[in-house]
Parts: sequence; structure tokens; C-alpha cells
Amino acid sequence: MGRAALGPMRPLLVLSQRPELTGSGITLDALAREAVAAGHEPWVLCGVPAGEAVPRVGGLPADRVLTVTFGDGGDLPFPVPGMSDVMPYPSTVWSAMTTDQLARYREVWRARLADAVSRCRPDVVHCNHLWLVSSLAAEVVGDVPAVAHCHATGLRQLARCPHLGGEILAGLRRHRRFLVPHADLGRLVAATLGVSADRIVEVGAGYREDLFHCRGAPPALARAGQVLYAGKFAAAKGVPWLLDACEAAWRHDRAFALHVAGDGAGIEAEALRARFAALAPRVVQHGRLDQASLGELMRRSSVLVLPSLYEGLPLVLVEGRACGCRLVSTALPGVVSGLAPTVGNALHLVSPPRLVSSDTPVAADLTAFTVRLGSAIDAALAAGPVAPAPGELASFTWTAVFRRVETVWSAVTGSTSK
Repeated sequence: MGRAALGPMRPLLVLSQRPELTGSGITLDALAREAVAAGHEPWVLCGVPAGEAVPRVGGLPADRVLTVTFGDGGDLPFPVPGMSDVMPYPSTVWSAMTTDQLARYREVWRARLADAVSRCRPDVVHCNHLWLVSSLAAEVVGDVPAVAHCHATGLRQLARCPHLGGEILAGLRRHRRFLVPHADLGRLVAATLGVSADRIVEVGAGYREDLFHCRGAPPALARAGQVLYAGKFAAAKGVPWLLDACEAAWRHDRAFALHVAGDGAGIEAEALRARFAALAPRVVQHGRLDQASLGELMRRSSVLVLPSLYEGLPLVLVEGRACGCRLVSTALPGVVSGLAPTVGNALHLVSPPRLVSSDTPVAADLTAFTVRLGSAIDAALAAGPVAPAPGELASFTWTAVFRRVETVWSAVTGSTSK
């Protein structure tokens, strides 16, 4: 009989990036927190900048959060590689990594994964992102069942780094199951990896009910005209065309404010910060917010807009909806199949531009895209904020998501004797 059938499990949760600052980092934190609440004993292995305190992932004690450190004085002498080319913190771009950097990266992560397995003695290894560390982990952990959680960005990096594709895909196929936020992404994972559909499990995306809710929200009139963007400062998120749409609206004397919460590093982010500053006071910058502060800002907003060119199932849309925001989003597959049927007319979909690559738009499509985006924001503002109906987001709570994840852990450990 497997340990899962006997009671609590000891999962090792792996994330090659910094925790909490991106959707996958929030997922890591939530899974650890929910695992503890369910009586399990999770451990975490993640990437962090050298010199920073050990992150408190999921409220775990520091001795159960293991790290690979990056930067001066760290295990690896360069910044944490990000799954997106533009991250909300200084990062290394995968496609720019040298052969020596990649070799050292593999060496360090292999050693740290082996050490983590020795110390944790996990029943299951749960890796985030279909990328290099997940590929290495499936080999290093030996007979310990491993599952890989897809957040979509790994598939995008495959297109950017074809020289790594064969190695990564071969390693990933060792995983017992692949967890995805929505069915469309699951089909893409199955086709990309060449694995059977019965190894793909749709687990959804979650939000923290204690932080994202409508309790204490100002009345609709006080929220009127408040539009919020929360995310990375990057062209791939559609931010330049959101600003174009807002500028066009303001030239026609439409009165609303755009609030911007988030951060970014590099040339793109600096250019966007300059535009934000030039458009003040109509654009209000809030910087990088913790989850509690973001929830407060969402409750003061009428519309949350996400004009991204590439996403899985964005957590920020679920969080905004929980706070009573109308949603404006590009009609990406995960949004259309994973969220639209649940939230109904509270979601205003915008057809995205065609793409040249995974997140580079066709220039000729951008004028029309900007017009569509502006029209959707107008419609959402006119409709005003609306609280979710009772039970509307029940399947999106982290408790509900974790139950589905826990079922996967039980399935893959069911034949593993401890």
C-alpha cells in the first residue's frame, strides 16, 4: 500500500524562479499553504538572489525551504533565469545563456535536487514549469514519482530555445502526470510532448479568498472611472497598446484613471515607466504590491484589464473578479475556455492581434487592436463593478485547486511503498 493511502504525504515542491512574485510563485505558495492545512508535510526548493533571507513560502519554517542562490556570492554567478524574457525583477534570459552558464546551471540544480530528495525523503516531487529544472528533476529523483505543473511559459521558451528542446522534452516525458490550468493548454502539452491524454490533468487556477473578496469594498459610485492593470511591465503583456487606448480615450475627454501595479526590469520596463510618468496624473503608479495590498487596490477599482498577448489562465483575472471588478482581457484560449463560462458578462473579451511569434504582434493589426481594447474598457466602465454571484468562483479557490492536485499526488504515489 502506498503512503498516500495511509495518510499524510511529504511533497517536495520545486520552482526554479523566485517565489511569490509571479503566477507560478503564487501557485507554489498556495500549494504549500494548502498542503499544510490538509495535514501534509511539504518542503520547497526554489531559486532566490544571493544575500536575501530565505523566503517564507506558504508559512513553512525556514529549514523546510531549500534554495539555489543566484548572483554575486551565490551558487550561480548570474541573476535568476526567468520563464519570461521580461520579469518583474532582474533576471537572465534563457535564449542568451552561454554554454558554460547552462552547464553550471545543470550541475548546481542536479546537486541541489539530489540533496533535497535526501533531506526531504519525499513521496512525490511536484515541479513547476515544463522546462529545464523539471526535466532534470524527473531523472535525479529516481523512483520517486514526479509530476510537472505547466504554467504555459515553458512552451513559449521551447520556441525561443530550440537548442534545448530535445533535452528538455526527453526529460519531461519521465513525469507521471502533467498538471494544467485549462483543457486547451492540456491538449497543447500532450501534442508537444507526445504523451497520452490520460497523463494530463486539468487542475485550474486559484485565488486566496482571505485576500481577494468584496468585503468592505467602496460603493460602485466611488469605484467609477478606476481602471487597473496589474502585472509585469512588458510589451508581451500588451501594456504599450493599453496606454495607446487610454491616450486615445483621454483625447476624447473620457474621464477615467489608469492605475498600474507591478514592476519590470530592462529596456522595455524603463520605457513603459517613462510613459506612465509622462501620463500622470491620469496614470497612477503603485509599484510592486504584496497580495493583500493588491486586493485592497482591486476593491477600489471598477475594471481590471489584462491585454496580454500570451497567457495560460491568469490568476490576476480571478483575483480581480473576486474583488468585484469587471474584467477586460484578450480572448486567449485559457481565458475563453477556463474563465469565460464561469464569469459570464462580467468579462469583456478583446480579439488579440495576430502574432509573428509567440508574443510578437503583427504591426498591421495593432491600430485595430487598440481600438477594440478602448471600446471594451468603455463598455466595462459603463457597466460598473459587480460582485461575483454566490458560488461563481467556487472552483477557483486554492482549496478546490489543491484537492485536484492532491488527487494527482495520491494517484502517482498509490503504488509506491515507503
